[in-house]
Amino acid sequence: MLQKHPAFAGVQGPVVVIVLDGYGIPKHDVGSAIDAARKPTLDRLLAECPNIRLRAHGTAVGMPSDDDMGNSEVGHNAIGAGQVYAQGAALVANAIAAGTIWEGSAWQEIVAATRAGNGGKAGVLHFLGLFSDGNVHSHIDHLKAMVLRARDEGVRTVRIHALLDGRDVPETSALDYVVPFEAFLRDISTGGFDARIASGGGRQTITMDRYDANWPMVARGWRTHVLGEGPQFANAIEAVNGLRARHPGTIDQDLPEFIIAEDGKPIGTIEDGDSVVFYNFRGDRAIEITRAFVETSFSEFDRVRHPKVAYAGMLQYDGDLQLPKRFLVAPPAIKNTSGEWFSKMGLTQFACSETQKFGHVTYFWNGNRSNKFDGETWQEVPSDVVPFEQRPWMKAAEITDAMIAALQSGQYKVLRCNYANGDMVGHTGNFRAATMAIEAVDLALARLLPAIDAAGGVALITADHGNADEMFELDKKTRQPAQNPDGSYKAKTAHTLNPVPLILYGKAAAGKLKLRQTDTAGLSNIAATVANLLGLEKHETWDNSLLDIG
Repeated sequence: MLQKHPAFAGVQGPVVVIVLDGYGIPKHDVGSAIDAARKPTLDRLLAECPNIRLRAHGTAVGMPSDDDMGNSEVGHNAIGAGQVYAQGAALVANAIAAGTIWEGSAWQEIVAATRAGNGGKAGVLHFLGLFSDGNVHSHIDHLKAMVLRARDEGVRTVRIHALLDGRDVPETSALDYVVPFEAFLRDISTGGFDARIASGGGRQTITMDRYDANWPMVARGWRTHVLGEGPQFANAIEAVNGLRARHPGTIDQDLPEFIIAEDGKPIGTIEDGDSVVFYNFRGDRAIEITRAFVETSFSEFDRVRHPKVAYAGMLQYDGDLQLPKRFLVAPPAIKNTSGEWFSKMGLTQFACSETQKFGHVTYFWNGNRSNKFDGETWQEVPSDVVPFEQRPWMKAAEITDAMIAALQSGQYKVLRCNYANGDMVGHTGNFRAATMAIEAVDLALARLLPAIDAAGGVALITADHGNADEMFELDKKTRQPAQNPDGSYKAKTAHTLNPVPLILYGKAAAGKLKLRQTDTAGLSNIAATVANLLGLEKHETWDNSLLDIG
């Protein structure tokens, strides 16, 4: 059990962790929707309350290098677990480098099933996933390695279903990936080996929905990749150029679906006897399409036909549900999370967000665990299914309502919530909408913080990574916001490498408690900080607390 803190009995009321998703600390005034927003509450907190900076990217959250941006999955893993685990990108890169991925039963079964095929005819190996080097959901180098290995192991036909990014990478960078990759495929398609891109579309249009928010989006992806339905083009380069011409001003993530065809016939429908590898390593946007492939009884949409395929995920996307059963690389085994240990101490916990980030304050927070711990209550506020820039306030008000009600009930000792606005609206690249998103969260905090005071509690206000803090691309040489030929700034839709704030708020802490800035302070230090605020020592596996008890 967690031991009592020897010097601090804990605050009388609850401890609340508030995650302002996508709220980084900007390096430049130009391009920061956070600096441009009217946010009197946050400005006051930063001026009056103890606050420090936390690392929220790279090795601080388990990514391979400090050039890698953080993301909501690894950020919430780190906050909830109090520890840093090697995450999807690093796990996969290491498995490929060491060759262990090819030695695993999952890869061997995929290759064997493809070569066996159906009815005496060899099958096709399909790779489906996000087509970029953003390293948040996937990496194109992992795909390249698997295509080459499949060729070397005797697979004769490979088809790639490319989900265009423009979110974790520059918003109109699709051809930077498509052009060299198609050249790579042409170079290796010799001696009877045939590898080509077969279908694709923007990641916000098809396939990569999450948290059951938009099943029609997944259905559209199924019709594209499996059934071969959609606008036809001769190759992926023509597809990107053609779709941009038909939909001027549309960024990559929002481009519609496309099919590569010859003589009017799709070159890569998915049939009985084929194999499918979903090569994203991050789980949240992989679960729904995985269910469509692996579930015999499936009712979320009409699949029209359900091909009998050997299916594998890059990782297992849900350990509790064993989804999928076949996966190429084992995910991190996250143990001793704060949620688990607070539950063991008999502390009641409340978690709330809207659909877009609900899994982050529950599943990812609890170490990729689908089920609640004893004493936990989860409340989901359904997200609107509209482009986020059209309603940048999202569900901040409703999340605040739920949090205030939970505080006023007196039932909970530890509470957590996520305001998704800064991240989801930041991803659209719409600067004005992003400022409104930050303003909506500021209004929400103005309502929530008095309820925390009334309950005799304190709050730790932080973020899982940056996004709205840098809405323009940075010039690689000058590190200043980059400009288009017409003088306008190039919109940025990806996360940032900036630190995030950690603010300690509450009358119960005023004048008594401070935060300690360290060179290594990161998201994984939050769990121990919460434990100290509760009057408890941290678990031995957690990173150190940042609480300075005066």
